[in-house]
Amino acid sequence: MITLTINGARREVSAAPDTPLLWVLRDELGLTGTKFGCGVAACGACTVHLDGAPARSCQALVGDLEGVAITTIEGADDAAARAVRAAWVELEVPQCGYCQSGQILSAAALLADTPKPTDADIDAAMDGNLCRCATYARIRKAIHRAAEIMEG
Repeated sequence: MITLTINGARREVSAAPDTPLLWVLRDELGLTGTKFGCGVAACGACTVHLDGAPARSCQALVGDLEGVAITTIEGADDAAARAVRAAWVELEVPQCGYCQSGQILSAAALLADTPKPTDADIDAAMDGNLCRCATYARIRKAIHRAAEIMEG
């Protein structure tokens, strides 16, 4: 058994240590907000936070994650995540929505570290988060709006 801390709760999982976190989240724990996109950490659909930093869960092995705070889209509820969600809704960012949990978690991590990001900051932080519907302009605009929401 491996003990993981997911969304603030300790969870025991019966996966092999070399199992990708993505499969444990989806198949064993039923946390299906984290999506499978490519399996090689190239698309960002499976992004979660590991100790507050965005990481690709398809490449994070559960055996390496004991003692690490894992946050999925279901548990992301800090000020940055709330602001990003509000901006996403206000500006109608999603089209198909498949990549959005990874986009939101990457954006929330950016805003937690950089409350007033420039376009260059946003581009760097969101690099590797692919959107098949090409809503990149709306995503950037929503991150700026989320920064405004956080500012008050």
